[in-house]
Amino acid sequence: MKLYSSSSSSSSAPSANPNLTLFSPSQNPKRFQFRTIQFKTHHSSHSLLAVPPCSYSKNVSVSSTFVDQAPKSPVPEEEVGDPSDGKKKSESFKKVLVVRRPSTDVSDEESSVIDVGLEEFAKKVRIFEPYVRVESGGAPEKRPLSVNLDLALYRAKLLVMKYRYDDAEKILEKCLYYWPEDGRPYVMLGKILSRQSKMAEARAVYERGCQATQGENPYIWQCWAVLENRMGNIRKARELFDAATVADKRHVGAWHAWAVLELEQGNVKKARQLLAKGLKLCGGNEYIYQTLALLEAKANRYDQARYFFRKATKCNPKSCPSWLEWAQLEVQQENYRAARLLFEKAVQASPKNRFAWQSWGTFEANMGNIDIGRKLLKIGHVVNPRDSVILQSLALLEYRHSTANIARVLFRRAAELDPNHQPVWMAWGWMEWKEGNIATAREYYQRLLSIDSTSENAVRCLQAWGVLEQRVGNFSAARRLFRSSISLDSENYVTWKTWAAMEEDQGNFVRADEIRKLYSQQRTEVVDDPSWAIGLSDAIDPALNTIKKLLNLDQNSSKKAQEPPKNVEGGNENSIDEQSVNSSTRHHDGSYTQNDGSRFNLDAFIRERLSLDPSKLDDLFETSLNPAPKKVKAPRRIQRLDKLETIFGQLLQRN
Repeated sequence: MKLYSSSSSSSSAPSANPNLTLFSPSQNPKRFQFRTIQFKTHHSSHSLLAVPPCSYSKNVSVSSTFVDQAPKSPVPEEEVGDPSDGKKKSESFKKVLVVRRPSTDVSDEESSVIDVGLEEFAKKVRIFEPYVRVESGGAPEKRPLSVNLDLALYRAKLLVMKYRYDDAEKILEKCLYYWPEDGRPYVMLGKILSRQSKMAEARAVYERGCQATQGENPYIWQCWAVLENRMGNIRKARELFDAATVADKRHVGAWHAWAVLELEQGNVKKARQLLAKGLKLCGGNEYIYQTLALLEAKANRYDQARYFFRKATKCNPKSCPSWLEWAQLEVQQENYRAARLLFEKAVQASPKNRFAWQSWGTFEANMGNIDIGRKLLKIGHVVNPRDSVILQSLALLEYRHSTANIARVLFRRAAELDPNHQPVWMAWGWMEWKEGNIATAREYYQRLLSIDSTSENAVRCLQAWGVLEQRVGNFSAARRLFRSSISLDSENYVTWKTWAAMEEDQGNFVRADEIRKLYSQQRTEVVDDPSWAIGLSDAIDPALNTIKKLLNLDQNSSKKAQEPPKNVEGGNENSIDEQSVNSSTRHHDGSYTQNDGSRFNLDAFIRERLSLDPSKLDDLFETSLNPAPKKVKAPRRIQRLDKLETIFGQLLQRN
């Protein structure tokens, strides 16, 4: 068999080209090969064939086929058919050999059938359409860009800050519709529902989120576990915490929250194991160190507690809770000078933290610095005008050192800001009881119990209410109240002691002894082994010598604990001065003298960091108590929130 030559001349018959060999009708009409050239032809005895000039490559397989339409580049007229017959020219022009790329084994009809089948299959499988949702009408709806999720979450956060929970829930539901695989909307929506005491709805949201994320989001598991713990389902909470640690063993929040649950149940050993595991897997964490410090302080190992507090503040110098807890420890140890330095550190770490101002103001008031305490509490309220805790502390201060009428104004304003804050009603009822308004005190105690009759505040309220009834001579009512308080907390030593003392005053000595015996039976001794820290040393600090010194394993540790401090900022942070400064001299601008060991200027600090004028502090405070303006420091903040909400709404509409 021969190949055609590249210099072929025009001819009117196939026999004119001796170098081209054609197949006969008796041969296979569907496939015929010339070495590397493949032809697919429709045999026709009426039309004449001519091959247009083409190039040949040795390594490339080329296929040619008949087509029913003219090629893009027309073939020269002299190479096609008989020049004397025009009709034959046009017919043969439509059916010529065209060299093109290799053809597939599947025909056009077969491929169209396959495409239709794949399209039908893709409609049933969601993975083929990850960004398209099909509405009930059948029209696909494109999912917005992912940036809209971040904008929507931030907008929902702004609405929550303004207590617009319904609007925030609508936005989060849209987020769940478009981004069901993201865990953030589930967490935020669950917290909003639990804040409104919608526990069943919050649980359903968390369960839905775990299913949507295939159980791989530890934050949802942790929030669900915390919810179950609040509802009293301890066993379920443990299972969910375990699921959170399985989803991500480096999720430190799950380890810490689980340890806190075990501490609430009295399982100190289990809590220490969980905290040690969290440190080993997640590294140093301020919350774990802080919890360990509180455990050591409860066990009266104060040097170890200071060590862990220092580790916590080293992990995060801006950790206001760590500074505050450390300050409270020094207050209990009557190291007032060190406590004041730590309160200053807490305020510097978080200038707008309400608990920092409230704790420091209460401390100064208890130390006899009434003016400084009042000033600190007023600053805290101006910075946080919607906080009821600061107003409650200020109301008690005014009642003790001023008049009851001023205290009532502050209590009323605090109750308006947060009607469900139980300590406000507790303190207000106590004040009215001291003022002789027994009916009003009972009303406020009833209001507290109507909010939540199972909380720790309810236990204290029942005990205080029982003492009130005892003082007015209603001993049967007092016994019922004491019994109710003990039923909520069987280890409440104050209630047992008060009840036994009342029975002794009434001459019921046998009953008083029975009450004391019942308390000894109900009491649970928690034995804490101090040797745990030696086993934990490898996880928290490789410096074994330092830990041995801090754990009082050397002879000079007791002496070092009594050395005066250089400063909290640097030097020996663990050593605390035992010589307390009960009363400190101060300037009128609010700064302490050098004898107090502090160079903190309060007025300069609030002027620089909070943009507050110290000379106008009283006017700002009085204005904040008026419900009409309702905004002192907050107007710019609220306006900024409104502007941000408007901007984010416009961006969402665009996208």
